[in-house]
Amino acid sequence: MSRNVSEQLLEILIEAGVTQVFGVIGDALNAFAQAIHKHDEVEWIGVRHEGNASYAAFAQAELSGNLAVCAGTVGPGALHLINGLYNAKRERSPVLAVTGQVPVSQIGTGFHQEVDLTKIYDDVCDFQAVIRSPEEAPRLIQRAIREALSNGSVSRIELPADIAEMACEGDDYLQPLFRSRASLVPDDAQVQQLAELIRTHQGKRISILAGAGCRLARDEVIALADKLQAPITHSLRACDIFDHDCPHVAGLTGLIGNPSGYHAVMNTDLLLMLGTDFPYTEYLPHDCTVVQIDSSLPRIGNRVGVDLGIHADVKASLQQLLPQVESQGASEFHDKLTGSFNDWRREMRQAADPSRDHEPLHPQIFTRFINEHASDDAIFVVDTGTITVWASRYISFHSDRRMIGSFNHGSMAVGLPAALGAQLLFPQREVWALVGDGAFTMAMQDWLTIANLGLPIKMLVLHNSSLDLVKLEMEVAGIVPEKDVLAIDVPDLADYSRWCGAEGVRVEHAGDIEAAIQRAKQSSGPFLIDAVVTNGELSMPPKITMEQAVGMAESKAKQAWMALSGDQEQWNNIKEELAAYFDSSDD
Repeated sequence: MSRNVSEQLLEILIEAGVTQVFGVIGDALNAFAQAIHKHDEVEWIGVRHEGNASYAAFAQAELSGNLAVCAGTVGPGALHLINGLYNAKRERSPVLAVTGQVPVSQIGTGFHQEVDLTKIYDDVCDFQAVIRSPEEAPRLIQRAIREALSNGSVSRIELPADIAEMACEGDDYLQPLFRSRASLVPDDAQVQQLAELIRTHQGKRISILAGAGCRLARDEVIALADKLQAPITHSLRACDIFDHDCPHVAGLTGLIGNPSGYHAVMNTDLLLMLGTDFPYTEYLPHDCTVVQIDSSLPRIGNRVGVDLGIHADVKASLQQLLPQVESQGASEFHDKLTGSFNDWRREMRQAADPSRDHEPLHPQIFTRFINEHASDDAIFVVDTGTITVWASRYISFHSDRRMIGSFNHGSMAVGLPAALGAQLLFPQREVWALVGDGAFTMAMQDWLTIANLGLPIKMLVLHNSSLDLVKLEMEVAGIVPEKDVLAIDVPDLADYSRWCGAEGVRVEHAGDIEAAIQRAKQSSGPFLIDAVVTNGELSMPPKITMEQAVGMAESKAKQAWMALSGDQEQWNNIKEELAAYFDSSDD
């Protein structure tokens, strides 16, 4: 029996190792979905919104490094995929989007639901396989897969409704999928130059700023830090590479960083930037020697002036460098910063003590207990917002723990759908989704999908009925936060979870927090914790600029004046912030 183009596409995806496709079915995808139905090797995961499909595919690609697939039909369905695909692009995760299209004879006529998807997808995709005949389909499909895998990028296959059902051709072009196992090796002379730079800085302050490009080079980075007695500051994406308990770690820098991480980068004589394109130039030094090692040449010197740039993999570079570097003696700079980091951790632990029983609750108490009870190989999906602050400060992503999110794209509502993708990819591992109420309610329709599938995802929702990070952004800009633009009307989410067929508990008292987290951990199905928390908790950066201080002071002065003038909303906001700040621990 002859196969059609959709069946041929599916066979190529199976050869590439694809086992699941996330999407919403529709007319142009009907033949593709029917092909999936005939094969046990691939499962169609129907979601309630295509945007959640692309976030789920991102999670699988990010965690595995393998190709993940999402799908959306014709114009409207294909457009919904965009945001999650942008997230995959920014995190450099290999994702393939299969999109339907109107019949070829109708393209360009303004047909019902027709959209010029090539133009729309031009920025997000490295390659678009726009199929206009069965003969070209296999070559274009295979190239789309190779481009996504080799570049860690997004590709798209456009499959018109009529082509999808035509008899396939071009089997002669089908071939095994070859994957690169190559390492980008540095130039010997540049490695020697770096070794000489290190020798000339012996006895001076040397720091490491490490990013996600160090994932395969963790041991080498630690070995280098040990030889140089250099503190390691890391990016947010590298939290699960250089965890809180890792030797030589001084913490995070940037807007959600801590003081020791900030000072390690800003007060050094020699900064080694390893596998990072850290974007916040105000948190990078401009008066020291900078070396950058990166596998992407355009990223070298992208953020700060570089004295030496080495275009190579971090692991290969450090393997060549380490034998050429002598061990340094004790470093007061290193010891002071790593000691300061440990002091900061103790302060953070006190701030998250359950004896701080102010109500609404302090959000960091929840992340502290999750850190204590989550398994050593748990996957944490962290959404965008103040939850990112509490997760990065209170959870140590040690052992085989992983953390993913929208850390470069910065999109809300990644948490729930990415947890869906992660749990389906790793059914035996704990998956914790840490989200705010704004992010959860943006994607909450697919909690029903998770409940229907019976996936044991543990969902923490920080419920403060406010877009909290936006409030802080407004205040540092000198703007008075107004309830009518920041407030969100959120129902009892534990009730909602139970309505969906999952478990749920609403937590309003500090004494109930740990028990709720233990219940979630022990649950064999989806479990949602509706954490009623204060919106008065301040998450301050490690260094407050004059502009930020002036903006915050201006906003607070305006709020105080409005409160004194009888504005009850502003008075309530000030009272809550003061109550949250002065709530002390007995620890």
